[in-house]
Amino acid sequence: MNPQAKLIFTTSLALGTTITISSNHWIMAWTGLEINTLAVLPLISKSHHPRAIEAATKYFLVQAAASALVLFSSMTNAWHTGQWDITQLTHPTSCLILTTAISIKLGLVPFHFWFPEVLQGSPLTTGLLLSTAMKLPPITLLFMTSQSLNHTLLVTMAIMSTALGGWMGLNQTQTRKIMAFSSISHLGWMTIILAYNPKLTLLNFYLYTLMTAAVFLILNSMKALKLSTLMTSWTKTPSLNSILLLTLLSLAGLPPLTGFLPKWLIIQELTKQGMALSAMIISLLSLLGLFFYLRLAYCATITLPPHTTNHMKLWHTNKPTSPLIAILTILSITLLPISPLILTAI
Repeated sequence: MNPQAKLIFTTSLALGTTITISSNHWIMAWTGLEINTLAVLPLISKSHHPRAIEAATKYFLVQAAASALVLFSSMTNAWHTGQWDITQLTHPTSCLILTTAISIKLGLVPFHFWFPEVLQGSPLTTGLLLSTAMKLPPITLLFMTSQSLNHTLLVTMAIMSTALGGWMGLNQTQTRKIMAFSSISHLGWMTIILAYNPKLTLLNFYLYTLMTAAVFLILNSMKALKLSTLMTSWTKTPSLNSILLLTLLSLAGLPPLTGFLPKWLIIQELTKQGMALSAMIISLLSLLGLFFYLRLAYCATITLPPHTTNHMKLWHTNKPTSPLIAILTILSITLLPISPLILTAI
């Protein structure tokens, strides 16, 4: 892609996100979401492969429908209350429509159907954007309207997302689809606590972004799109493979790694709110996600492919690795000891 074009699209992404997260008026928030959608479409389809074009088309249709629902929700609320302020969303029908619209934008169950397909048709760097940066504006809107939303609906969708994200990820051999179902599962953890402690939702999102960025950049550095490629990458980049093991375990939420922190805090908060049953269910469902993270880690670090004639081992290279990978990996693994400092910040 032309560097000037890439600069324009990246700047538009930053602009759209900034407009949405800093706006108080629904029309401005909707404008930011639309700028984001239009800016990311060329990044998805830049390879001109039919699968990429299909992914861009699916993404456009789904996001356009969700944006229309956001606009319809705000108009309905303004019709009944006379308010266009985002924090003044009080009409029950508007709240229900907005929850549906944001769920479609994020890829929450039962509106998750588009996300794995779009991620599979995108390059790894664009997949990283779709899994992290593109979710910030919708999550910000949920954060701003969290007091008005239906708590029961959010908890139900959260548990369904964690269950389906873990269950569907078990059978995948494509790394991008595994990361897509991982994202859906993590969205369940973010959504279940939204109505009770929205700041924990944001903390969970920030730490998820950190760990997912590290995993995507490592996979991109190894050019690992399938598990079979991951199995033979240990001869090419042994150090990256070891780092990937720890980052995946952190993403799974195992102590004493960073990923354990948001899950620990969310379970603690749910118990305080008298929702011990929901906390127990979502904790047990996260074991499904742990299984496919361990599978990825196992393939990357321990095993050889079963048919070595079909998978040529890659030669060891001295290609320099981006320092960003080292920084993100260190943060993804070692933030748990400073959790008291993080808690005072939120």
